[in-house]
Amino acid sequence: MSTPARLIPIPSPTVAPSAARDFDFLMGPWRIRNTRLVRRLAGCHDWEVFDATGTARPLPGGIGNFDDFTPLAWKPGYVGMALRVFSPVTQRWSIYWLDNLTGGLDPANGLLLPPVVGGFQGGVGLFEGEELFEGRPVRVRFEWSQMHTGAPRWQQAFSDDGGATWEVNWVMEFARPV
Repeated sequence: MSTPARLIPIPSPTVAPSAARDFDFLMGPWRIRNTRLVRRLAGCHDWEVFDATGTARPLPGGIGNFDDFTPLAWKPGYVGMALRVFSPVTQRWSIYWLDNLTGGLDPANGLLLPPVVGGFQGGVGLFEGEELFEGRPVRVRFEWSQMHTGAPRWQQAFSDDGGATWEVNWVMEFARPV
């Protein structure tokens, strides 16, 4: 007589941490009002305003998301994309910006440019990193706010003094298409 086969339990997938869902508010199509400083870190006070469209989509397996960015009239032919990847180990997001001008790649080595890294706390998302701007190193900060209002807001700021002062140089205000 043979002994019955022993069933080995198959572990169920781990439930994704709630921080992995931080960008769920952004999924779907958007109209985006852009207000962008004409010259950055130059004492400029002139702003350009233009509209764009975008759609955010999840990546498979809850590893992150991406969105496209297409201005309606600003820089004809320009297309951008944010790639957001979540680390379950650190509970932090890495955000990469890609576009059809640079590819988002370092020309010296062909690798992705460094991301801004951070997360959400107290209803605000803060993400910081380093980049080269006009040949000089600057700190970059992305800030997400108003996520749960149905009209989220994103802004970018640069600091050329190690984060002591910040210059906001781009603001995006999101609204669902009608």
